[in-house]
Amino acid sequence: MDRAATAAVQTHGRITHRAATLSLLTLDTAAWCGGFLGAAWTRFEFELTAGTSGRTLAVALACAALYAALTLLRSRVYGRYPIGSAGDARGLAVTVALVATVAVVGVLPWTHRPVPASTPLVGGAVALVAMATARGLWRVYADRQRPETRHAERCLVYGVDAASERLVRALLHDPAGGYRPVGLLDDAPDSRGLRLEGLRVLGGREQVGTAVRATRATTVIFSMSGSEPSLLRDVRTRTLEAGAAFKVLPPVRELLDRPVAATDVRDLQPTDLLGRAHRVAELSVERTGLAGRRVLVTGAGGSIGSELCRQIARCEPDELMMLDRDESALHALQMSLHGRALLDGPELILADIRDAEGIARVVADRQPDVVFHAAALKHLTMLQRHPGEALKTNILGTLNVLEACRDVAQFVNISTDKAANPTSVLGYSKRITERLTAYHAERSGGAYLSVRFGNVLSSRGSVLTAFQAQIRAGVAITVTHPEVTRYFMTVQEAVHLVLQAATIGRGGEALVLDMGEPVRIADVARRLAAEADRPVEIVFTGLRPGEKLHEHLFGTDEVDTRPLHPLISHVPVPMLEPDEVRALDPYADPDELTKWLAAVCEPAATALPVLPGQR
Repeated sequence: MDRAATAAVQTHGRITHRAATLSLLTLDTAAWCGGFLGAAWTRFEFELTAGTSGRTLAVALACAALYAALTLLRSRVYGRYPIGSAGDARGLAVTVALVATVAVVGVLPWTHRPVPASTPLVGGAVALVAMATARGLWRVYADRQRPETRHAERCLVYGVDAASERLVRALLHDPAGGYRPVGLLDDAPDSRGLRLEGLRVLGGREQVGTAVRATRATTVIFSMSGSEPSLLRDVRTRTLEAGAAFKVLPPVRELLDRPVAATDVRDLQPTDLLGRAHRVAELSVERTGLAGRRVLVTGAGGSIGSELCRQIARCEPDELMMLDRDESALHALQMSLHGRALLDGPELILADIRDAEGIARVVADRQPDVVFHAAALKHLTMLQRHPGEALKTNILGTLNVLEACRDVAQFVNISTDKAANPTSVLGYSKRITERLTAYHAERSGGAYLSVRFGNVLSSRGSVLTAFQAQIRAGVAITVTHPEVTRYFMTVQEAVHLVLQAATIGRGGEALVLDMGEPVRIADVARRLAAEADRPVEIVFTGLRPGEKLHEHLFGTDEVDTRPLHPLISHVPVPMLEPDEVRALDPYADPDELTKWLAAVCEPAATALPVLPGQR
């Protein structure tokens, strides 16, 4: 749009606003006059002389003038509310009460009062009712002037809550939204018969098919706020059986404090069907804890690291430094943050945590206040075969970062539930990093701590990603054991926990999120197979070396205590002297190295096995 057109639109908007304001003030003046005349008329037993009427009108006009001045002043100072809204009603009532009070105080001192003292009170009340009624009628009229949605899909909205209410309002007033709500659905008994924006609740889940046929709806939109996955699956099944499409409105936490829009309606994702309730909505993150601070994230290009960077960027840090050894991952991260990826900004740091001198130089040069350490190798089976790589990256790499950050105020180490009662090289290495972090917390006196959580959904290499890839490739889904279970969390939940740790975590401990009940992997496989467009076989391959049938969140010597948040547990972590791992040779025999890693994880370990290659 050119400048002339923009100026024309702005001028038209100002003229429309002025016309509406003038119309309202004219209507309000008439309400004051009518209210005062009515009050005086009843006061004098329905007999008004010309003199009394004139004096009453004069006082009414004076009140109307004062009301108009206060209204314009309030609008200029506090801004305007939409006509007929709750804010508009509050402002109207306060202004009328103030004007009526001034009028009463003004007429009381007179020996021969121009109007009875009761007239401003009664007349003001009548005027308030008249003005409120007019605004209410205007709101009803405006709401019915909905844009033309001739080509929009007729839809039903399942769920009556704040998010669905905003969605219905957005769809009704957005001609380009693509959906036209024609009814509501909700299981709550007290919702039956309710109306929202003129739409009636037509029943619950059992009435989905009936409502679809009666309204000729082609889509059902499910509001997911606080809903159990079992309910979502049931409503989805009934919707598809009725021949309608199924869409979801994501939980409010994913909308990031912005208005709900038609574009937020999306297809169902596999993560929505997993069978666990999201906990992140119940975690309050104090974002101001990172505002104005210098923050460094290692492993910034990974699944956790990249989401950490996106969330931290919204906290308005003084500087966000993103470190990774994968230049392609840094390229993708910068693209997701800024919509461009020139790779020329100082915020991107190409470095490897295995390089002790390089990491020390980075930290000394950039001087971060807070460090989130997410860089690690994470594939259990690979590390079981190559324990030396786990030693070099997960253990010695973490030690390099810890020693480089000896003057940093806060350090958050990303761990895993496999560190609780570890049985694999991955678990051993992450447990050792927890203990090394506790050692440096004691030596530095800073808030050095670890964060422990389960499998992250849809991260690179996760079980969900692997199952989806197998389905796309047309091969069988492979599951290790029919009874194997795992704890799952979304990447948003994981990052919320990490950010929370930077606020409430205390040095030398590990924070554990209450992730609800573990999920049976075979059930996940069956749900994904049921969503496929052709039959998919599920094959059980048996547990691999180092794998557990069931993961644990706490070790045998750890107690679940939640002193600061009902969903976050704090467990103390015993310290480990860095010299016990620094001298180890990563090229020693893999089996002997694995035994040594297992032995060092024991808190009371004193005599460790000596490896042939140990220095």
